Formats: sequence, C-alpha cells, structure tokens
Amino acid sequence: MRTVSLAGLILMVAAIVGLLLTHALLSHSPIAIGVQVAAAALVLWARVTFGRRSFHAAANPTEGGLVTTGPYHYIRHPIYTGVCVFSWGGVLANLSVLSVALGGLLVLGAVLRMLMEERLVAQRYPAYRQYAQATKRMVPYVF
Repeated sequence: MRTVSLAGLILMVAAIVGLLLTHALLSHSPIAIGVQVAAAALVLWARVTFGRRSFHAAANPTEGGLVTTGPYHYIRHPIYTGVCVFSWGGVLANLSVLSVALGGLLVLGAVLRMLMEERLVAQRYPAYRQYAQATKRMVPYVF
C-alpha cells in the first residue's frame, strides 16, 4: 500500500512539474485565478486544521487521532481536492492535449494516494470507517 501511495505522490509531483514547465499551471484568467485562490485557501485551511502533524511521502497515518473538523467535516481529502482544483484551474485556462493529460495524471496520482491512505488510516483508526460512510472523498454530497 505504501509503495502505491508513493507512486501516486510521484505522479502528482511529476504532473505539477509538467504543468509548471509547460506554463499550464497558473492562469491569467480572473475566473481561473479566483478558483485557484479558493483552492489554495482550502489547502491552507486543511493544513491548519490538521495541525502540527507531519507530511509522510508514503502516507503513513499520523499520531493524534482522527481529524474530522474544519474542511474534514465536509470532505475526507481537502488537501488533495485543493491541489486538484488548483491544477485543473490552470489546465482549463491553458487548454491543450498535454495539459489535460498532465491534469489526468495528477488526478490519478491523487486517487491512488487517497485509496491507500484510507486503507492505512482505517487500520489505525477504526472510527474512520464510520467517518468515511458519512463524508465524501472530494466533493461534498457527491463523491
């Protein structure tokens, strides 16, 4: 599971670097910039809510209990959601076959990480299963 999670992270980083190098990550469109600012705010809110816990490249669950407040009250993976929304704001504002392919790789990497993290967190925190049933992965009330 940790290997798949690490592969997902590598896909995400490679996609973001690819979008950056092809000038398709950031936008000049006011609407896309607004979406990207909102996505960055979601990531920041989630990170602040998550607290002093560290980031683990292989998606190791952290100490300190299950976080279900802040944006985690509405979606299980607000940081991945924010990264995907931010990136797709750039993809759609700089539309090309390459940017869409890189955006797809980013989402694939995020989904791999989410699935592996969910398994690992459920093993560590049995209450996660109930939380997961009540909270959507990325889009409140939808997915």
